[in-house]
Amino acid sequence: MEPKKVLVITYYWPPAGGPGVQRWLKFVKYLPDFGVQPIVYVPENPTYPIVDENLISEVSDKAIILKQKIFEPYQLASFLSKNKTKKMNSGIIPNQKKQSFLDKLFLWIRGNLFIPDARFFWVKPSVAYLEKYIAENNIDTIVTSGPPHSLHLIGLDLKKKLHLKWFADFRDPWTTIGYHKSLRLSNYAAQKHKDLESEVLNTADTIIVTSKTTKKEFEALTTKPIAVITNGYDVEKVDKQPLDTKFSLAHIGSFLSARNPKILWESLVELIAEIPEFKTHLEIKLIGAVSQEVLDSIAAFGLNDYLNNLGYVAHEEAIAHQRKSQVLLLIEIDSEETKSIIPGKLFEYMVSNRPIIALGPKGSDFAEIITGTNTGVFFDYSEKEKLKKIILGYYTQFLEGKLQSHGVGLQKYSRRNLTEQLVQLLTSNF
Repeated sequence: MEPKKVLVITYYWPPAGGPGVQRWLKFVKYLPDFGVQPIVYVPENPTYPIVDENLISEVSDKAIILKQKIFEPYQLASFLSKNKTKKMNSGIIPNQKKQSFLDKLFLWIRGNLFIPDARFFWVKPSVAYLEKYIAENNIDTIVTSGPPHSLHLIGLDLKKKLHLKWFADFRDPWTTIGYHKSLRLSNYAAQKHKDLESEVLNTADTIIVTSKTTKKEFEALTTKPIAVITNGYDVEKVDKQPLDTKFSLAHIGSFLSARNPKILWESLVELIAEIPEFKTHLEIKLIGAVSQEVLDSIAAFGLNDYLNNLGYVAHEEAIAHQRKSQVLLLIEIDSEETKSIIPGKLFEYMVSNRPIIALGPKGSDFAEIITGTNTGVFFDYSEKEKLKKIILGYYTQFLEGKLQSHGVGLQKYSRRNLTEQLVQLLTSNF
C-alpha cells in the first residue's frame, strides 16, 4: 500500500537549534513508522538565531526535503546592530524601562511593518512553488507550523486555491503570546494580527495546539475542531552521566528578562545566610541565551560567586547536563498570557530522573503535568517560603546521596506515541 503523503511547512529545521525545531523534527522521524510519507518544506537560507549542526544527523532519511530561498529583513537590520537583531530574533526583548531608542525602533518596525512577522515575504513565492508541487505530486494534506505565524498564511492561500485538508499547528499562541504586548503595536497593527488569526482559525480544517488553555482560547474564536497534542521527549542516546558534585540548580534554554525569578534568588540568599555549608555546595548553572536583566539580578543578589553561565550548547550536551545536574529549573513568565505555555524542555526534564523546580503563574498547564507525573514541584510567584522549604529538602537529600525524581506515566509523552496520535488525526475522514 502506497504511504499517505503529508506536506509539512515549517520554518525551524536543522541546522536550527533551540526548542522550535524539535516538534516537527521528531514527528517527521516517526511518521514513516505509521505509513505516512513526510514531505518537509523549509527555507533554504534562513536567519536562525541559534544553530546546532548536530541536529542535521537526526533528519529522517525517509523524509523528502524541499527548500526555497527566503528574504528576511533581519539580514538588513543586522547592519545597524547585529547583537540586538540576534537577541530579538531569539525572543529576548529588553525590559521596557531599559530599552534604548534603537530597541524601541526595532520593536516598532517588527510589530507594525512585518505582520504577522518578519518572514511574511516568504508567503507569496512559497504559495506559487507549492501550488504546482502539490498538484504534480497528488498531495491532499498539508500542515503549517507556527510561529512564525506567517507560515499559516501559506496554508491559508493554498487552502483557498486547492482542494486539500489543512492542519494548522500552533506551537505557541498568536495574539496572546507573552511578547506580543512588547511589540509597540498601533491599533491598526493589533487589529490586523487579530483578523489574520481569526481567518486562519476559521479556514483551517483542524487546529492543533500544545496545551488545554490554548485550546480554550481558540474555542472562543472558531468552531473548527481543535486537537491537543503536547510536545514530548525522545529516546536520547546519551551516556550515563555522573552527577554534579555541587548542588547544581540548572536552567536550560532561553532565560528571558520577564522570567527573572526573584523569589528564587531571595530563597538562595536566605539559605546561604542560614546554613553555613550551603554556600560551599551551591551552583547556579545557566545553559542557553540569558538576558542581561537576569544576569544583573543575580549580581544584585550577590550570587555571582555561585554562577556558572555556560551559554548555548549543542542539544546532545544539553541533554547530558539535564541528567547530571542535581535540580532542574523550569521558569515561566508570571502572567495570564503564559498559563498556556508548556515549555518543550519540560518533557526532556521529566525523563532525566532529576527533580524539577517549576515557577509560573497560578493555573499553569504545565503544573498539572509535573504534578501528575511526580517529576517535581510547581510554585506560583507568591510561594517563596514553600519554594525555600523544597530547596532545603532537596539539599538535604543531596547531602545524603538520595536526591532523585521518581516519575510515573511518562510513556504517554514519548515522541513516538504522540506521532501516533498525530497520524490518527491526519488520516481521519479519508
